[in-house]
Amino acid sequence: MALARSLVKRPKLLLLDEPMSALDKQIRQRTQIELVNILEQVGVTCIMVTHDQEEAMTMAGRLAVMSEGEIIQLGTPHEIYEYPNSRFTAEFIGSTNLFEGTVIEDEPDHVFIETPDLPRRLYVSHGISGPLGMPVSVSVRPERISLTRKPPESAYNWGHGVVTNIAYMGGYSLYHVKLDAGKTLVAHVSSLALSEIDTPTWGDEVYVRWGTTAGVVLRS
Repeated sequence: MALARSLVKRPKLLLLDEPMSALDKQIRQRTQIELVNILEQVGVTCIMVTHDQEEAMTMAGRLAVMSEGEIIQLGTPHEIYEYPNSRFTAEFIGSTNLFEGTVIEDEPDHVFIETPDLPRRLYVSHGISGPLGMPVSVSVRPERISLTRKPPESAYNWGHGVVTNIAYMGGYSLYHVKLDAGKTLVAHVSSLALSEIDTPTWGDEVYVRWGTTAGVVLRS
């Protein structure tokens, strides 16, 4: 009713402050889509404040990530999630695995990073601007990580570890893998992918790997 009263006057700008925070999850998801459709039909620009990241990703055409009162990144949901510009954004939006390391080779089409978390180098298929030896972080989203029973043939972007925790989420499972160096990695693995590798369980040794386009280099 409050939304209807606001829209009937055809405002140029609509301000919403966590409008669906009191709704159950399924009703909230349906209402999000319905609200987006209504706003498109009436042609009203909407600024919405929310602490629900899924809600923000679903409804927004443009996101602003704020920290300590300042906007630190502005872009589409895809840009914010896939190409965070800082550790804060990478960790705040969704979940991610961060590797600390130093740049040992930087070319226009790739960069090699050495990290104490893995016995082999990290390879990212884009260059960066900065000196060799510069400390950086590499963000790898959990859904970009695959599990295997056999060691990959690649010379980079993989490691060995032991499964320490599993959370079944329906269409995928959330795996925690403790690497040999002690770092714990999180991987979202689909049920189909698990069935193809003889589903690992607690205490099993596995290999984690990811592609050259999966990592994002962060300098702040």
